Amino acid sequence: MGKNGNSSSASVGKGVKKILITQPRPESDKSPYFELARRFRLELEFHPFIKLDPIPCKEFRKQKIEIVNYSAVIFTSRNAIDHFFRVCEEMKVNISQETKYFCISEAVALYLQKFILYRKRKVFFGADGTNKSLFDVINKHKENERFLYPCSENQQDNEIVNWLKGHKCEFATPVMYKTISNDVRQLLERESFDVICFFTPSGVRSLLDNYPAFTQNGTYIGAFGTNTSRAIEDAGLNLHIKAPEPQVPSMVAALEKFLQTLVKGK
Repeated sequence: MGKNGNSSSASVGKGVKKILITQPRPESDKSPYFELARRFRLELEFHPFIKLDPIPCKEFRKQKIEIVNYSAVIFTSRNAIDHFFRVCEEMKVNISQETKYFCISEAVALYLQKFILYRKRKVFFGADGTNKSLFDVINKHKENERFLYPCSENQQDNEIVNWLKGHKCEFATPVMYKTISNDVRQLLERESFDVICFFTPSGVRSLLDNYPAFTQNGTYIGAFGTNTSRAIEDAGLNLHIKAPEPQVPSMVAALEKFLQTLVKGK
């Protein structure tokens, strides 16, 4: 699997041809991924490494978290938004018009339009999609707020929770969905990829669940998000493509910058 033993320098010489995006294929043909593929003559494969199972309301109630008692919600993904409003609907919880929403990025914030009247709510998002920019925004508005940070069962001990604790914020981390590793062995045994891009720590864990002894063998690895980057490094893997960062707010932008660097290096 992977690069079949090729070295990293050999990969640079031959160029990147095939990239694995560990997410579902975009619904729109206008996705910037496809424009990137055309420009650099790439073959893209989309295959989610994880699936999400909802936490039933009966199980959620055992956490003894009263959603209406919190004045602000922190969202780091569209999945968290989906499951938060699913739980609210199933439990017939009416969210206050005054609730504040703090989102990791503008893209996540705009996704709220699917559930709320966006302009009538108080929505904030980080400037560049990093945890730091999210913290900067929360810090300006955290007085007298009680925060909910909806997450999956294995996502609670992370940088955001530690920041909330360190700044003495009142918060709860309701578990609203479970993250399960997909079986991706057939895909990785059948195909050889020059780049694999990850978007969650759970995606990295899925790779290791499928291949406990995974070695890169020259495969470039990309990560979106601080916690994803940390998961890759904790797994002993080399990280080559990192987003979001200044000038590269998305994985597409980070891939473009990386590919341009390879072209210049030839």
